[in-house]
Amino acid sequence: MTSRKPVVLRPSEIPARQRGGGAKTIPLVTRRTGSTSFINGITIFEPGAAIPLHKHNCEESVLLLEGTAVAEIDGVEYPIQAGDITFIPADIPHRFRNVSHSEGMKILWTYASVDATRTLIETGDTRSIDDEHKAAIVS
Repeated sequence: MTSRKPVVLRPSEIPARQRGGGAKTIPLVTRRTGSTSFINGITIFEPGAAIPLHKHNCEESVLLLEGTAVAEIDGVEYPIQAGDITFIPADIPHRFRNVSHSEGMKILWTYASVDATRTLIETGDTRSIDDEHKAAIVS
């Protein structure tokens, strides 16, 4: 773990990591910045992109920064627009979809644990969020 010092992060200067399905993520506050209690980052969705249905081992909050989306949470679809924020308890299946076929979408997510995991509902595959951030860097 790095030393615990204040940090100013500039997302425009941090390489994004491919998530698949037309989404890429910019990790922000993480264990590497010295956080011991939460992590966050930005995920950017191409027009029409969606991430697979999944769940986490901790609470999550998502703020829609740009675009229009559908938040599918525990089988219910919620239309959301920029400025809307979600709270998702641990172990609740969810995903976000960009409903625009011409405009991008951007979310700021926060997990309530540095040890957050993602479990894909379809396969049961579980990975740590840290491991996802070690994926190949894309521009």
